[in-house]
Amino acid sequence: MTSESATSESATSVSGAAGSAYIHNIGYRHYDGPRLGRAYARRSLFAQSLRGAYGLGRSAKSKVLPMLLFAVMCLPAAIMVAVAVFTKAAKLPVGYSGYAIYLQAVIGLYLASQAPQSVSRDLRFRSIPLYFSRPIERVDYVASKFAALSAALFALTTAPLLVLYIGALLAKMDFVDQTKGLAQGLVSVVLLSLLFAGIGLVVSAATPRRGFGVAAVIAVLTIPYGAVTALQGIAYVQGNESAVGWLGLFSPVTLIDGVQSAFLGGTSSFPDNVAPSTGTGLVYLLVTLSVIAGCYALLLRRYRKAGL
Repeated sequence: MTSESATSESATSVSGAAGSAYIHNIGYRHYDGPRLGRAYARRSLFAQSLRGAYGLGRSAKSKVLPMLLFAVMCLPAAIMVAVAVFTKAAKLPVGYSGYAIYLQAVIGLYLASQAPQSVSRDLRFRSIPLYFSRPIERVDYVASKFAALSAALFALTTAPLLVLYIGALLAKMDFVDQTKGLAQGLVSVVLLSLLFAGIGLVVSAATPRRGFGVAAVIAVLTIPYGAVTALQGIAYVQGNESAVGWLGLFSPVTLIDGVQSAFLGGTSSFPDNVAPSTGTGLVYLLVTLSVIAGCYALLLRRYRKAGL
């Protein structure tokens, strides 16, 4: 008996019993469309996470805080530019490399608000196994989330540098010096974005509770910075300037500050503007890169089990 005849008999019997019910054999149709694979899945997850970091594609309430913080980051740069153009200043009051250090509180608030949003909800609603079903794998998920938050932080910290650069050119400052300063500033914010994104994601991935993640990220950024700053002040008062440089290794903010002041032409925010020496600056750079790599490795380990 063929499948068509079996289907026909089933349809007849059901029709006789119910009077108006029919079974139609429409067969199985194979998917003939394009198979986009892992690369497309990575790009989609990256784009979705990056958009979510600024509330795009979400409710209006989700857009308020990231957009407000973005405006706050750019406002001081716009004021500096206006003053420089009006007074015909010869240089900007703040260097490109050090601008993010002065606005670290704004960057910290942004990270604390968006890092938990990026990963905590997936943990809370147990949607991780859906991501890890084919074709995407855990390394794709971690890489996409890390890259998206780093890109969001890079946009947040680069926008005011571009405002400063354009304003400096409008004020007819030296083109070569300003371009060099902008390049140094971009390197600084790339390192800052990678470092902060890694730390924020590692802390946020430890808990499915978004509120706990927000508090933990703020604590990880502020408590070490406050402790290091206090100890640096004590060491400087006691005349131990070498200790001032080494103490900066124990805080994310002072790590970036040490790198930008040692190699990127920035002014240190350490006591009395004491900048690390070249040798100490190399240690700062190595520690920064090691922390970034370590955060990525910890995230891979965190998502080793698909059934989180």
